Amino acid sequence: TMSRWNHVTEAPPDPILGVSVAFNADTAAEKVNLGIGAYRDENGKPWVLGCVKEAEKKITEQILSGKSNLEYLPVQGLQDFLDQTSKIILGADSAALKEKRVSVVQTLSGTGALRVAAEFLSIYNPGTVVYVSDPTWTNHISIFKKAGLEVRTYRYLTKTMSLDIDGLLEDLRAAPENSTFVLHTVAHNPSGVDPTPDQWKQIAEIVKAKNAIPVFDTAYQGYASGDLDKDAWSVRYFANELGIELLVTQSYSKNFGLYGERIGALNVVTKDAAAAGRIRSQLNGIIRPMYSSPQLQGARLVAAVISDPELYKLWDSELKLMAGRITAVRTALRDALIEISCPTPSSNYASWDHIVAQIGMFAYTGLEAKHVEILQSKWHIYCTKNGRFSMAGVNLKNAKYIAGAIKDALATAGPSAA
Repeated sequence: TMSRWNHVTEAPPDPILGVSVAFNADTAAEKVNLGIGAYRDENGKPWVLGCVKEAEKKITEQILSGKSNLEYLPVQGLQDFLDQTSKIILGADSAALKEKRVSVVQTLSGTGALRVAAEFLSIYNPGTVVYVSDPTWTNHISIFKKAGLEVRTYRYLTKTMSLDIDGLLEDLRAAPENSTFVLHTVAHNPSGVDPTPDQWKQIAEIVKAKNAIPVFDTAYQGYASGDLDKDAWSVRYFANELGIELLVTQSYSKNFGLYGERIGALNVVTKDAAAAGRIRSQLNGIIRPMYSSPQLQGARLVAAVISDPELYKLWDSELKLMAGRITAVRTALRDALIEISCPTPSSNYASWDHIVAQIGMFAYTGLEAKHVEILQSKWHIYCTKNGRFSMAGVNLKNAKYIAGAIKDALATAGPSAA
C-alpha cells in the first residue's frame, strides 16, 4: 500500500553537517576535517575544558549525595545561570542590569536563542524586514524565514576579503524604518572579518537614525581573542554607552566546549524595567509550546564555573589557550603557503595575509567549489563549498599538507574568479 506521505520529497543535505558525514565515511589514512565549527586540540581531538571537568565533579557529587535533583527547570531556565549569563555579555557594571532593564531566558544554545528572538519579533514587531550580512551563517536566513519574516541582505565583504564598510553602510541606510539588523558580535561567520570600533560607531548611528532593532548574535565571545570583555565591545557600546534597545543571543558551545549540551541565552535590553518584565513573560509564552523548558546539566556547568572565582580563572586561561592556538595555526598555514610559493586564490589578492587578518573559528580562504572538490576527492580535505575552513582542524602537523593540497587545487582548476 502507498503511504499518505509519498508526496514528501528528500530535503537537501545541510551544507555544513554534510561535510562531516562525508569526512566520517572517508576511509583514507590521512584526512582532514575543516568543515564543522568545533574546537580541536593540536592532535585533532575534541577537548573537554578543565574547568568543565571540575564543575562536573562538583555537580555529580551534589546529585549523588542527594543535595540536588534532576527535576524540570522553569520555562525561563536555571536561575543561577540567568544571574550570571547577562553579566558575561553586558558586563557586571551594566546600567541596564543594575536597573533591571534586561529580560533574559535560557535557550537551546545560540540557534534556539535566535529562533525565540525571531518568533518574538514576528509577534511584537510584525512587518519588520530582517537584514543579514552577505555572506552570513546560512541558518540565520532559515530561522527568520521560519518565523514568517522577510529576509534581505547587506553587503559585507570586498573582493579581497576585507570589510566592505561603504557597501554595508549604504545598504543599512537604504533599509526601511523599523528594520531588524542581524549583527555578528565578534568573529563573523563565515568570514572572520569584523568591523573596527570606529566602524561599529558608524553602524550604531544608522541603527539610531532608522529606529532599527539590532540583533547581536554571539557565538564566539572569549573564543575569538581570548578576552571576554574585548569580544563583547560591540554589544556593550550599543547597550551601555548609547542606551540602544537590542536583542543579544549567547552560545556556550565554543567558549565552553559544551557543543552537545545546547546551552545559550537570549537577552532583550529595554529602556524600562516594567517593559522588561512583560517581555520576559512573553518569551516564556513562546518557549512553552516550543520546547517547554531548557536543558539542566549544561546550565549548571556554566553557572558553576562563572560563579566560582578559581574555576572562572581557569576558564579564562583556557579561553586564551584556545584562541592562541587558532592564531598560531593561522600563521602556520599562511607561512606554509608562502614557503611553497603557492599562488593566491585570484588576482584580487596580493598575498595570503587575509588568513591571519581574520579572527575566530573560520578562515574565508577565497577558494571556490572547483578547488574544494579537488581538496576533497584527491587530498581527503573536507570543507564547505564556499572555501570556508574551520581553523580548529588545522594543526602544526598538517598545515604543510593542507598548503600543498591548496597549491595543487589552484594549479589544477585555475584561480578563483577575479
